[in-house]
Parts: sequence; C-alpha cells; structure tokens
Amino acid sequence: MGDGTRAQRVTFEYAGATVEMVDAVTALAAARVNRVELLRKASWPEPVRQVELSVFSEGDAHVLVAEIATAADRFTTEKVRSLVLGADPIGVLLSKRIAQGDQLAARIVDGVGNAAVAAYRKLGLDRVPPPTTQREPATLADAAVGLQATVTYDGTGTLVRLRAEVPRDDVSPAHLQAFAGLTLQTVLEIAGPESLAGRRFTLSREALPTAPTTTQEVTLDQVGGLGPIVAELRQIAVSFRHPEAMARWGARRPQGILMYGPPGTGKTMLSRALANEIGADFREIRTPEILDKWLGGSERNIKQIFRDARRYRVPTLILFDEFDSIISYVGPGGDAAGQAINAVAGIFKQEMNDLIEANPNVIVVATTNFPHRVDESLIRSGRFDVKVSVPKPDEAGRAEIFRKMIRGLISAHEAPGFTMFADDVDVAELARTSHGLTGADIKEILRRVQLAKAMEDARTGGQAGPITQAELATALAELRGAG
Repeated sequence: MGDGTRAQRVTFEYAGATVEMVDAVTALAAARVNRVELLRKASWPEPVRQVELSVFSEGDAHVLVAEIATAADRFTTEKVRSLVLGADPIGVLLSKRIAQGDQLAARIVDGVGNAAVAAYRKLGLDRVPPPTTQREPATLADAAVGLQATVTYDGTGTLVRLRAEVPRDDVSPAHLQAFAGLTLQTVLEIAGPESLAGRRFTLSREALPTAPTTTQEVTLDQVGGLGPIVAELRQIAVSFRHPEAMARWGARRPQGILMYGPPGTGKTMLSRALANEIGADFREIRTPEILDKWLGGSERNIKQIFRDARRYRVPTLILFDEFDSIISYVGPGGDAAGQAINAVAGIFKQEMNDLIEANPNVIVVATTNFPHRVDESLIRSGRFDVKVSVPKPDEAGRAEIFRKMIRGLISAHEAPGFTMFADDVDVAELARTSHGLTGADIKEILRRVQLAKAMEDARTGGQAGPITQAELATALAELRGAG
C-alpha cells in the first residue's frame, strides 16, 4: 500500500525512554495551516503532571512549543470519587452503580467528595507553596541541527515553556526530533536523571490506537472525510479548554450544537469525539429517559435532566440523539396529544435558556436525520448556536475514511509475523467504487472482511493470508446487494 495507509515511523532513544515519531513530514505540512498537537497522552514522572508539544506556522517560520505543567491536579472527579469510595463493600457497590450510569449514586458520592474538598481548601491545605526562587529565562540548544529553544518559567513555578522557531522552508523531522529531545531534557531536570527510563512516548498528529478502537474512544483525529466539520469542533473544544481566555474577553462559547444529516454519516461519533477532545464526560439521553405515557411525566423528566446538568462539576457533553423523536412540534392548537408534544418542546426551550449561565461546564449536542421536524424556535441561536450539516462523504472523503480505518486496524492488530492487509489494497479504487456509501457502511465492509478472515483462520489454524483488494471489493458488492 503506497498511498499512506501505513504510517511512516521513526523511533529514537533518549535517556532510557523510547520516542516514536509518526508521519512527521505530514504533521509539519499540516502545521502550515493549523496548529498541530503532537505529544499524545503519556505517563510522566512526578512532579510532572502534563506535557503538551505542538507546532504551528507564524509568519515565515514554523514554531515549536512545549509546555510542561508540574502543578498537581488534586481534585478531579475521578480522584475525589476514589478517595470517597475506597475499597470497602459499600464503596465497591457504589462504584458499580456509577459505572452503570446511576446518577443518584454519582450525586451522593460527589456530594460527599465536594464537602471534603471544600473543607480541605478552607484549611488552606491545597495551596501550592510559592517557588523559592524566581528563575530567569534560559536557552537550550541542539547543535547537530542548529536548533535553539528559549525556556521560560511562570510566576508560580508550576509551568515551564519551551519555544523554538525554524524557517518554514527549512523545517524537517530532524528539527522535530531535536525539539522533542530538548523537551525531555527539561523533564529530566525537573523529575531526576533516571525518571524517564522505560517510558514510551509518541509524537503523532493522529491518535493511533494500541487496542481496537471503540466508539467511546474515538477522537477527532480519527474522523475521516469531514475536515471542515472537524475543524469547527476543534475550535469549540479550544473554547472549552481555555475558559480564562473566554472570561478575559467576555466571550460566550457555544451552548448547543445541532448536527443533522442522513443516517450513518457519523453524527453520534462526532459528538463522542468532541467530548474526548474536550476531556469531558459523555452523557447520552435516549428517548425512553424522556418520553412518558403519563401526563406531565415527560416534562418532569426533562426538568430532572437539566437539574442534574446544572450540578455537574466537570466538563460534560449531553447528547440528545435522534432529537426529532424526543422533541417535536406539531404547530398551534391540535388535539391533546399534539398539545402534550408542544409542552415538552416548551419545557426544553426554558431549560436551555439559562443553562450556560448556570453551568458553563456543560454543552448540549442534538442530532437528527430530520431537521425539518424540529421547531425552528427551539434550535435558534442562543440555544443551539452551531448548526452543522453532516453529509454523505464524497470520493475524497471516502478515501480518507478507508485510509484512517485501515490505518487504525493496522496499528491495533499488526505485529511481527502478522500482516493484516495485503500490499495490493488500493484505497483510491475503493473510494471510487463505494459511491453513495457512508462512514458506517465502510466500517461494516471492514467488519465483514475481518470476520471472514477470523473464521478462515479458525478453520485453517492460522493460515489465512492478509486482506486483499479483491476481498474488500467483494464485501463492498455484497453490502450493496444487501441494501
């Protein structure tokens, strides 16, 4: 496969750590247009909490920036819950209830935890001691490639920032490797000389899975064929992750997003990817949670959902999937059933009106295949500020979806001695012959071929060969025939 389906990887060692760069040339090219975040989630030695490394274009230069945070985040929901629950039988039972989505159990535990945190802060035990000395800016350099990075420290001593510039026409993967080395050198100075031994880091524009990707784990990087939509959602995620910038300018981030389009185009997947991009909890509201056969029951259910939303203490994305089946509008007047439906829509409007002021940690996403069935006043700006049409992918989009899905499978499953896809796989040809198919259809094509190969493997004792272009074409034709 010479079409970029398999990622180009370069691996190097630094202070006992292994660093893998994936498609560095592509990442640097993408940075000419948008900021590209490269250092994916990793385990860092204490007291380092987080390291972010990104590259972007500024004037005639590529700018490499790394931020190393050392302030401990002591009061995340997960940490507070683990402290409250403990390992006793009651704690184990509550943990299981929370994992199953029991909101009452979550509210009980979070209430106890928040009270404990408030007492801890009132006693001043959460205060970070001021730095003993104010460090002046410094310079780090890699003479081999002629790269210099300026190192600055914030006033609290909890954030170290590296910045280097390289002329845009001269930048190369070697500069990226050198900058990664300077970043790790700074981590060593903070955490100690042996602190990186045995650790592994990935510099990648895309999140490459180490296990089979599920809908729950999807990221915006893994979404194919929807470039403009992904870019818009990234901007929303940035507004969530930087509330201080929003507050400084008095800016109001979007409160609601409406996604509409044909079935199978990825609306629910985009919602989950946005939640993961923000680092938010994901809460999906299904039709049975709202609609009630008893008069007034549906309105009470909506009020309870929003009452819970106003109490969330961490960023949370609430998804109303198949929105038209939950909230509809039948026009003025009508019979009793129609009036009840209108009442549900009216309560929803009221609850959306002040949600962002009551809790800026929450964003609402609604998806529908039939936007014309939803009352326009319900989805006006101020309630749903962003409206996104999610169409079926064109040929270029289908090629990107095939490429990303195949790349994800290769990354998750291929190992020494096992090749999952044959070299004759032609993504461009698959995209050409899959006219009219959606991302869900493409996923189903790959699922069918994977299942067929697994069954062949089971019958022959591991003698099945890689997935070929012909097998993919057959699965595609069968899917069309079944449709």
